[in-house]
Amino acid sequence: MQTTRGVIITGASSGIGLECARRLSSRGFHVFAGFRKEPDAARLERLAPGHITPVKLDVTDAASIKSAVKAIEKCPNGVVPYGLVNNAGIVIAGPLELLPIDAFRMQIDVNLIGQLAVSQAFIPLLRSHHGRIILMGSILGRFALPALGAYSCSKFALEAMAEALSMELAGTGVSVSLIAPGNIESPVWEKSLKTALDIAGDLSGRDWDPYRDAIEPAMGYLTRLPERGISAEKVALAVERALTKRTPKKRYAVGLDSVFLGRLLPAFPAGMRQAILRRVVLRR
Repeated sequence: MQTTRGVIITGASSGIGLECARRLSSRGFHVFAGFRKEPDAARLERLAPGHITPVKLDVTDAASIKSAVKAIEKCPNGVVPYGLVNNAGIVIAGPLELLPIDAFRMQIDVNLIGQLAVSQAFIPLLRSHHGRIILMGSILGRFALPALGAYSCSKFALEAMAEALSMELAGTGVSVSLIAPGNIESPVWEKSLKTALDIAGDLSGRDWDPYRDAIEPAMGYLTRLPERGISAEKVALAVERALTKRTPKKRYAVGLDSVFLGRLLPAFPAGMRQAILRRVVLRR
């Protein structure tokens, strides 16, 4: 029987995940598209009928992950689980001093713990087919920005997780690659701004004085990010390469900002790097 490679994509309802689902389904993969909200399921299925199977999957819910594994174990005839694209992620913005611990915990839970939990659940299936794991990192896994510290914490840690996991799985039949996009056109930035404003509202009684002059330019920077981002298609192309190349890279930088800034800025002395970043974000 002819086999088709199946790929699981978490957070496939929008942005990079949706573009990955579109591209991979058109390249001969059968996509198991992870979603959380029911209205997204039909939309995903319509994207490529017969080539995309929506799967309810919340990366922060152990029962949901277990259910998704069971659903994918019952693959359509000829489909073998080959790839896992750990794409689900959120951005929670705000100064770390005033960020509610529950919000910080959610940032880490979705972007880091969730990726490991899903990887652990699917590794046995992937190993039997010499499969591949893709972790969705970020340029902000190499340096941090004011008001995006929580996000960078999750992505810094993800870089370490990808490296350790890659070494641990070497020789077991499963490869691991990290995709590190720069600024991408994505609804995640609009969502992050809304979250930041919600948090600011919740903390209206707190002492914001040390941050009042900085918060407006930082939020303005978040607003401008989508205008400067490159297409999510370029990230999907990197994901496709990581899944199809005979010897995939351990790390794919996507976008000129990721290629150059990701290498250049960490090489600067910390004080100089922080001065540059404050100038870019806070305009001072």
